[in-house]
Amino acid sequence: MNLHHLYGFIFLFLNLNVFGQNQEDKIYNAVDSFTANPSAEALQNLRDIENNFWKSAKPKTKDELLAIVILNCNKAYYENQFGQTLKAVKSYENAWMIYQKYKLKNYDIVEFCLKPLGNLYTVLGDYENAENTIKQYYFIASQEKNKAQKTAAILNLSNVYQNTGNVYKAIELIEKTIQTEKLSNTEKGLLLNNLGTNYVLSSKKTEAETSFLKAVSLLKNDKSQTETLANAYRNLAQLKVNENDFRKASEYFEKAKTEFNKTSNREPRKIGQFYYEAAFIAFSEGKLTEAQENIEFIFKTLLSSYSSSKNKLPNQNSLYAETVLLDALDLQALVFLAQNQSKNALESYALSFKIEEMIQSLLIYENSKIITQVRNRNRTEKCIEIYFSLYEKERKMSYLESAFLLSEQTKSVVLKNHLKNSETISREEKLILQQLQNWNTTILKEQQKLELADISKINEAVKKQNELMLLLKTKQNKIDSKNNTNFDLAKLYAKLEKDNAILIEYFYGTHCIYNFTLENNKITLHKIETEKNAFPELLSFIGLFKDPSAITNNPKQYNFLGNKVYKKLQIPNPQKHQNLILIPDGILAFLPFEALISETSNTNNFVKMHYLLNQFDVAYNNSAEFYLNFNALSNDKQNILGIFPIFEKTNYALRFSKNELQSIKHNFKGQFFENENASFLNFKNNSIGKSIIHLSTHASSGDLETPASIKFYDQEILFSELYNLKLNPDLVVLSACETGIGKLYKAEGAMSVARGFQFAGAQNLLFSLWNVNDYTTSVFMDDFYKEIKHNGSFAKATANAKREFLKDETIPNAKKSPYYWSAFVYYGTTEESKKPTNYIFYIISFLAVIGLFLGFNHYRNGKSSQNSQNREVQKNKIQNN
Repeated sequence: MNLHHLYGFIFLFLNLNVFGQNQEDKIYNAVDSFTANPSAEALQNLRDIENNFWKSAKPKTKDELLAIVILNCNKAYYENQFGQTLKAVKSYENAWMIYQKYKLKNYDIVEFCLKPLGNLYTVLGDYENAENTIKQYYFIASQEKNKAQKTAAILNLSNVYQNTGNVYKAIELIEKTIQTEKLSNTEKGLLLNNLGTNYVLSSKKTEAETSFLKAVSLLKNDKSQTETLANAYRNLAQLKVNENDFRKASEYFEKAKTEFNKTSNREPRKIGQFYYEAAFIAFSEGKLTEAQENIEFIFKTLLSSYSSSKNKLPNQNSLYAETVLLDALDLQALVFLAQNQSKNALESYALSFKIEEMIQSLLIYENSKIITQVRNRNRTEKCIEIYFSLYEKERKMSYLESAFLLSEQTKSVVLKNHLKNSETISREEKLILQQLQNWNTTILKEQQKLELADISKINEAVKKQNELMLLLKTKQNKIDSKNNTNFDLAKLYAKLEKDNAILIEYFYGTHCIYNFTLENNKITLHKIETEKNAFPELLSFIGLFKDPSAITNNPKQYNFLGNKVYKKLQIPNPQKHQNLILIPDGILAFLPFEALISETSNTNNFVKMHYLLNQFDVAYNNSAEFYLNFNALSNDKQNILGIFPIFEKTNYALRFSKNELQSIKHNFKGQFFENENASFLNFKNNSIGKSIIHLSTHASSGDLETPASIKFYDQEILFSELYNLKLNPDLVVLSACETGIGKLYKAEGAMSVARGFQFAGAQNLLFSLWNVNDYTTSVFMDDFYKEIKHNGSFAKATANAKREFLKDETIPNAKKSPYYWSAFVYYGTTEESKKPTNYIFYIISFLAVIGLFLGFNHYRNGKSSQNSQNREVQKNKIQNN
């Protein structure tokens, strides 16, 4: 009899003996029996008990429901112990959902559910759920005056901040807690250990070491803290590895090992994490065999089916969403590289990518998805470097194509997936996502009040978000972790040829910039070296656009820097191509490429400078996939929605916005809202079915804490509030300041107003990269709309409007500075919108052709008859002669 059947028999026996007991007692007996002899196999019996409980038609009492909560918490604890992380998360979530829904009491839900759930979210990279969960139990602990749980919340919240790049926020939180709260030695030691980790990330190495040593002295006499003491020693070991002091690192790690081995109930992932650090230290010392042995031990610990093979990698089908496994595979790739096994390294990274996809599929919140992409970028950069090296040795074009496809897979991943999912998810899921977004907006707007913020209001919003998130998870179908991006390179080459275009995709790495140039059915890869991870000329050039006088006061400096950046970015000469498709990356998203200088000159006349604008019509895009798979432009007559708040008689007045309005009205018919009528509600209610949406208003790029936003007459709207709109116009024009600027994430792009419209479904956009001038914007927009009227391509219309601006003799030289004309960039297709079919014209033309044909036929028949008569006369003449 196997174990599973044995446990099933035991539970059947127990159930028979408790016949007649109520549901509550049955559940508690099952839990008690399981915890007396826990095993991975016996977990199924707890699941069966729970399933039978919900199948029963009898009404559920609160006591019975609380018993199910306790069952789920126990089940989750052991699922985590047995390495079943995702099942543990689901069990904790079920417990919390039932506890909230039925307003249960008399159970320490914080200690036994919310604390471990928040930690598991952090482990999986689900940082927004982690933050929400921790804030929720901090609020509960504060109400119940549970100091230990409040301290735990501070500690775990600092972990989340640390993992999301908010290191200084984490430091401030911990330092403030240590200074203001009455803490036990153990609590202080826990916080100091975490503080030291944050100091390391902020490059405060001396403070970090001091903090770790203080933590050790406070924790070493507390036998219940062997795991945290081991962590403090591990942190000291890592610090010494970074300083190349391997002797001291080994000493600290041995102490860590001693304390770690004292820890009871060690979960597989914690064992794996410990040996990962051992492997990393060995690798850093150049001890590759020792590193390899530790990595294989991690695989054996986390993957029951693993057996060391020739290339030492686990089977792809055995992988699951586990960050320690991910780290081990990345380290395995580095070991392969150190052994000159480039292709094996690529195989190892390929497995890491698979796990990353699985983790991404579990995440709900946008921020968590974006942050986890950072790992993918670092891995992608290493793979591109490997492919580049292989290409230089073997000259196989397939290596460059593989490198390009990897780069492409990092581009605006969250945006891509949002747009794909919005087409497939149910109406119910869309409503839940909309409510989630609304509560997120409530939190953000309340947080902007700083010390005046209502904490209870934020907590209520967080609570609602948690409830909606748990509900959404129950509605979602199982997501296929396979990458569904079927990118057809042959189709991309064909489209570029059809569009008479060159495509350049940049990958802004930590050590260099890669330029993928696609031209004439082939890829060229340029590796652009940067100075100490910086590109000073680029930063200086972009800096010139912060102030209108910076360029006009020093045109020669502008010429020099513009040409320097142009050359370094490896932009090809136009030759026969008219269009240039640019996929920027990192800070390149803030660069106005058209304003780069292709050839230096000594002129102070801005018209005579050699701009990239003179060589190409430029269209930007978030990714090559967006360029390739755009939706065709409508054939209908162009119909515009214009939003012009103008803000007359206020400090926000846009004097020349009226000129812009009149210019558009002169060229196009549409629906236009001015002043108080230019409300957000009027915008939402009238945007459907419009081919062009034009907003002439104020906008802000925000900062690290404040999101980007755009002003309507009645309210300011955060960029994320636009996500819930469903737009499908041919073009969105954002005639306002900084609409393309926001908090920047490499590859994903700027969290800007423009991004909000992209999430809402807009494919083609014209937006600004800095504070635009009211007057020159109205002039540019006048030229732009005249071009649209006579030219179907938005890319060409943008380029020609800029050229017309430079040619305009009424504009003085100072106002022809690139500051004024290159602020607006166009993202979208280069294709032309097809003009509506004029059927009357075709009918008249067709009838005219028929008339001509009949007339010609009549003429030909008449001529033929005459010719026959002539031939007959000639014949008679011959015969008579």
